[in-house]
Amino acid sequence: MMNQERLWNKEYLKAWSANFMLFFSFMLVVPLLPIYLHERFDATSEIAGVVLSGYTWLAMLSRAGSGYMVDNLPRKQVLVVSWFLLFAFFAGYVLAGSIFLFACVRTLHGAPFGLTSVANSTVAIDVLPNSRRAEGIGYYGLSNNLATAIAPTIGLLLYERFSDFDLLFGLSMFVAFMGFVIDATIHLPENVKSPVKQQVGGSLISKLFLTDAWSLAICQACFGMSYSIVATYLAIYCVQNPETTGNTGLFFAVLSVGLIVSRLTGGRQLRRGRIRQNCTEGICISAFGFLLFAAVHHPAAYYASAAIVGFGNGHMFPAMQMMFVNLAGDRRRGVANSTQLAAWDAGAGLGVLLGGVLAGWWGYLSAFWLAAAVQAVGVVGFLLIPDRKTSATN
Repeated sequence: MMNQERLWNKEYLKAWSANFMLFFSFMLVVPLLPIYLHERFDATSEIAGVVLSGYTWLAMLSRAGSGYMVDNLPRKQVLVVSWFLLFAFFAGYVLAGSIFLFACVRTLHGAPFGLTSVANSTVAIDVLPNSRRAEGIGYYGLSNNLATAIAPTIGLLLYERFSDFDLLFGLSMFVAFMGFVIDATIHLPENVKSPVKQQVGGSLISKLFLTDAWSLAICQACFGMSYSIVATYLAIYCVQNPETTGNTGLFFAVLSVGLIVSRLTGGRQLRRGRIRQNCTEGICISAFGFLLFAAVHHPAAYYASAAIVGFGNGHMFPAMQMMFVNLAGDRRRGVANSTQLAAWDAGAGLGVLLGGVLAGWWGYLSAFWLAAAVQAVGVVGFLLIPDRKTSATN
């Protein structure tokens, strides 16, 4: 019996670890930023929504060109430069002395974040053996899923203990620097060290985006919108409603458990080629979790919804990424990744903005109901996509 090619090789571990640090550095402060803006600048929920949505919009715009850059420029150089800029921008959070300056720094930070996430995920695929790509993409997604779940827990604990935002911003900066150092040592295969020559012709849109995946991108935007609303406004909602919720840090910890469990089961399905089924199960499970969170106001439902959403999103995201990569083929891996992540960012940015507006008008529960409704729309849209668009093989 022939041995399988090694999945957890040294270069893949570097890309996996750097991706964890990328999302950890950002998610450490995300649930606390509305509180920071209120305490430091006396910002309302509407103003906070506008300020915080800028970063996701610029990340989305940067990803529009980042896939093309990653596919046509030396990939390692793009990765290292974008990492350094991402690390340096964290210093601006501490130095910003007005809400306008903070909004500028936060918004501009979205550009290196968008480029780094696309470059790093493309490098991770480059260093995976072809025979284990689907499985590797699934486990790679665990790195940012875990960071997204664990980092807010740590951030909230540090805030409760020290109430020092400079400490939190400094820690984010340090973690980002460590990710930069790790990716600077990564070694790419010979066949991807130089840019791949692309065919001349085609519209600008087709060069920047994977246009064949537009329907998948719309669904991904819906799922990003749902998650961003809860992740951004959960902490401040819990402060206002302690009797019907619970500990915010524990919520994200439970979410991470759901993600881990889903990876253990979903990875096997991806390895067997059951990509559409994996995604369908995930988005439906998450839809129930968002509905439970919005409809049932009890601590038990609060924590149960965290586990359910975590389990569902853990199934959904790697399966969606595999669909984008399969539709693109080897020569356009960067564009595939940038299209998926730009779609998530577009939804996340809209979610933060509309969530803040709805919270200002009718309270945070209205924003959470929006999250549940948009998730349901995404589920219906995905089920209407033909099988040939979600079952393509590279």
